[in-house]
Amino acid sequence: MSMATSATFDPFSQSFTLLLRDGTPFNVTLNELDDFILYSVQISINYAAQLGACLSFLIVLLVLTKPDKRSSPIFAINAVALTLNFLRTLLQCLYFTGPFNKVYAYFAVDYSKVSPSDYANQVAITVLTWVLLVCVEVSLLLQVRVVCVTVRRGYRHLILAFSVMTAGLAICFRLAFCIENAKSILSLESLFPLRWLASATNITTSISICWFCAAFITKLGFALDQRKKLGVGAFGPMQIIFIMGCQTLIIPAIFSIIQYFVDLPSMDSNVLTLVTIFMPLSSLWASASLDYRKQSTAKPKFHGGILLGSNGTASTGPLVNKKCLVGPLSDSETATSSSSQSNPSSPSNIRDQEVNVDLESQKMVVRGLRHN
Repeated sequence: MSMATSATFDPFSQSFTLLLRDGTPFNVTLNELDDFILYSVQISINYAAQLGACLSFLIVLLVLTKPDKRSSPIFAINAVALTLNFLRTLLQCLYFTGPFNKVYAYFAVDYSKVSPSDYANQVAITVLTWVLLVCVEVSLLLQVRVVCVTVRRGYRHLILAFSVMTAGLAICFRLAFCIENAKSILSLESLFPLRWLASATNITTSISICWFCAAFITKLGFALDQRKKLGVGAFGPMQIIFIMGCQTLIIPAIFSIIQYFVDLPSMDSNVLTLVTIFMPLSSLWASASLDYRKQSTAKPKFHGGILLGSNGTASTGPLVNKKCLVGPLSDSETATSSSSQSNPSSPSNIRDQEVNVDLESQKMVVRGLRHN
């Protein structure tokens, strides 16, 4: 090799020759091979992270949910959604470790060694994605329907009608894309001409999720404002659901937008995964907070004139203004105790009102489920 040739030669962009089945040669550059390997690694990491997150949250949901709440439809839908997303990401990982993703099969477009079960797995991925979206939309629709049970009839019907329309539009676009994707898999054709359908599917899904979460947190925001006007402003289950509703709205929306500006493979798949994870997380957090508040504001119990603590042990005397006394009470102490109990603005009564408001919010949800 001459000095001039060696000076312009780039060893990182050289090519090598492969042969088709009929002996026809074709060239593949190292840059193309690097891009193929990098894409496979990046998208495998993406789906593997989603798989691990869904499996972890599914275990947490099954372990931490109380038995009396496992019969609710929201729990069932959330558990099914996490299971479906786990299976979907698992099949995606199997695709990038299977015969579809071999070097020769990819560059020669020769999938003769791909078994029928591999084709079935790829079709199952598209079907599971559509079923997962249906579960997410139904879960969001049920939650908005329950939250809006106290809204005036006309507004409630308008909100529900628009919710059904946005959910149905997203489901229909996803179904159309599912059918076309399955056809392209079986016929080994490219989906490049149908990019508009894939983009429309992502856009309608993002709009649907943002609408449900916006309606949800707007109603809760008005409820929190009313609580604040009543003097009940402590951190509780309603604040938790409000925070998680904002999180469910903002984070998936960010992923939906940046997929058009960031060159990362399969960024749109994270949207459904994030919503699937955030929905049970908010209910678990709110339920734990409500249980803690009930325990911390439990009234003292007496047995035979002896005050029992929260753990069932006996105290040395009755409680007055959070103090345990031995011996009879004086007139001034008795008057102070009775005045604090009769005063609605006392700390203990405010705390009781706060718990009652939280319990009433839970009863509102139950009444909404029964009414609907």
